[in-house]
Amino acid sequence: MTSTHAFWLAGRQATGEATFDVTSPWDGRLVGRVGVPSDAQVEEAVAAAHAVRDEFAATPAHVRAAALDHVSKRLVERTEEIARLISAENGKPVKWARGEVGRAVSVFRFAAEEARRFNGGEAQRLDTDAGGQGRLALTRRFPKGVVLGIAPFNFPLNLCAHKIAPAVAAGAPIILKPAPATPLSGLVIGELLAETDLPAGSWSVLPVANDKMPALVRDERLPVISFTGSDKVGYAIMDSVPRKHLTLELGGNGAAVVLADWASDQDLDWAATRIATFSNYQGGQSCISVQRVVADASVYDRLLPRIVAAVEAQVTGDPSDDTTDVGPLVSEDAAKRVESWVDEAVAAGAELLAGGKRDGASYAPTVLAGVPADVTISCEEVFGPVLTVQKVDGEAAAFAAVNESKYGLQAGVFTHDLQTAFRAHRALEVGGVVIGDVPSYRADQMPYGGVKQSGVGREGVRFAMDDYTYERVLVLTGLAL
Repeated sequence: MTSTHAFWLAGRQATGEATFDVTSPWDGRLVGRVGVPSDAQVEEAVAAAHAVRDEFAATPAHVRAAALDHVSKRLVERTEEIARLISAENGKPVKWARGEVGRAVSVFRFAAEEARRFNGGEAQRLDTDAGGQGRLALTRRFPKGVVLGIAPFNFPLNLCAHKIAPAVAAGAPIILKPAPATPLSGLVIGELLAETDLPAGSWSVLPVANDKMPALVRDERLPVISFTGSDKVGYAIMDSVPRKHLTLELGGNGAAVVLADWASDQDLDWAATRIATFSNYQGGQSCISVQRVVADASVYDRLLPRIVAAVEAQVTGDPSDDTTDVGPLVSEDAAKRVESWVDEAVAAGAELLAGGKRDGASYAPTVLAGVPADVTISCEEVFGPVLTVQKVDGEAAAFAAVNESKYGLQAGVFTHDLQTAFRAHRALEVGGVVIGDVPSYRADQMPYGGVKQSGVGREGVRFAMDDYTYERVLVLTGLAL
């Protein structure tokens, strides 16, 4: 008999009238049964968050910091349990799931640190002009209101952490909606928050169905929306509420550029290993996974066989096995979509160098070369373990190839030259440029987000706190400065 996982309504456990099952994408087994909030319960959560917003904003920094520290420490204590849960509901290999828990530990720790130093106030003398004599401006930041956080399935713990932790640190109430396919990890965060002294109503974790989201998105009591997911859904949200503040992280088409100076055997072995690993980790279901390799013609013929060999060396199989590198996609439908895109590319003339086979929800790590520019896999985010490789002549052509995408999240550039690094930083139309490595590197404290159709705003704890708050100026008059 499987017990029903409660959700978290205004800081307390609750169950709804309905439930839904969470199943493993690897073997279809039941991982957990989750209660679904009723419309009345969702309304209760929103009303409670709206009512507590002033109290929560005024909560002492040490209280919010202590709560965040507590969650961070408890995640450490429960690392293996939570990693196994992530792997079961998501299909992520357990070794990557452990890494995800470790990142969430850091996110809550960073948030605790930021809570202690955020909003300290900046003083500005105004007597630089005669009209400001005796006046001092003090600038502080205040929450914009309740945050609606909408998290995706691919990092079911850490991307929930990236919604909740900055909100708590900034004193903004939050209602978190975890992804329907992977709600259990987000509910664990609720368990840990419930052990703290945060005000009742300041947070909820509600596994509501996607079709209930439009009403929540439009609710005027939720003025801030932080969404991670597809560009189609993200821009639909933006179009529906153009006057709300939105942070949208909408995916990418990550490119790894290998330039002519990255030419030694050691260089190419490193690049191939990193490219193979990070085109396939999480089953390729990462917004900054390597989807494209853009290689200078002078190194292409030596790099390509190394990439193919490194991709073929990836261990596929049961995600609960410590040796597995690549598990299933989140569902069989997702794997079928990837299969159809690869088949389309091959039919259009692409050369299949590795992989190209599906088994249920699993898709073999795949390498394609000579992919036409107009096929789907060249234009869209594949979100699967598929890599395309193209040859270019020179740095300018390589950077132009990166910028041809409608997405602009991150890019990796393999070069030893510092001037080239700065040219890449200037030329590439992305939110982040990683030198000497793949685009898949993300530190959870740095600003993370994209340009073009990769979204607006930035995650990364302090930068999300900026998004959740606004500046308010206090002018003091009659001072002897």
